[in-house]
Amino acid sequence: MNHLAHLFLSPDEPRVRIGSLMGDFVRGIDIRQLPTEVQVGIAHHRAVDTFTDSHPDVLASKRLFSSRRRRFAGVALDMLYDHYLLRHWQRFSNVQAATFIAHVYREFGEYEHLMPEKMTLVTRKMAGHDWFNAYSDMDQLGFALNRVAQRIRFRHEFHDIITEIKEHDEELERRFLSFFPDLITFAGDTR
Repeated sequence: MNHLAHLFLSPDEPRVRIGSLMGDFVRGIDIRQLPTEVQVGIAHHRAVDTFTDSHPDVLASKRLFSSRRRRFAGVALDMLYDHYLLRHWQRFSNVQAATFIAHVYREFGEYEHLMPEKMTLVTRKMAGHDWFNAYSDMDQLGFALNRVAQRIRFRHEFHDIITEIKEHDEELERRFLSFFPDLITFAGDTR
């Protein structure tokens, strides 16, 4: 799962929500030194990722990518799932997406003191450039995926993976809509 989905699925407590995002930024950090609520969020993040990575619809979605790009299918799907979450937000939430996003952007600023430095830099970019609302546009998602591709330090064919996403959009979306309710149930059970 990508950032927006982790925040959406997190238990509704600001420090837990920060922890649910922090799961991607804890390498080299002794998480036992963090507040209990943040540790709960990190554990929730890891459980959500494990569930996602083993779900049959996610595994089938990865197989839709060409062999030359399949290595990066998980990264592409994580970001695509934020797009689909925004596309179908009203199916999953009674709160408007814009309201939720504005709320988590404010929490980023309020809880920076809990974040590792790298996370602080990223969350400032997320809020400052409004990454989450940008993910609602497929072309903007393609730009974001290409920015990820630029950071890969070895030879790859990840660039322009959005072309394969667009080619399989209908099936990828159908599989997301099958998978995501299962994930919501799982995430709620692990709170």
